[in-house]
Amino acid sequence: MCICVNCHYVDRCITYHAVETQHQESHIAEDPTFEPIEPTINVNIRSRDEEIEMEWDVVGCQSFTEEMGKWAKLRPGELIPT
Repeated sequence: MCICVNCHYVDRCITYHAVETQHQESHIAEDPTFEPIEPTINVNIRSRDEEIEMEWDVVGCQSFTEEMGKWAKLRPGELIPT
């Protein structure tokens, strides 16, 4: 799971914005300004029914500052990305 869902900076992070783009999801912030220090992204690639699926997850970041439920507060009622 992407650690960004519980990060204080998720609503202004350039890396999370890129992950949203890869998932073709709407953006929490249109013009993020926070440049995180050394984010680590895992990309899982799987084929399904002759299609390639890619799952992008931020799994580490030196800038990570925990704020439990931050993403859920910004997107009330939506399913939390896993």
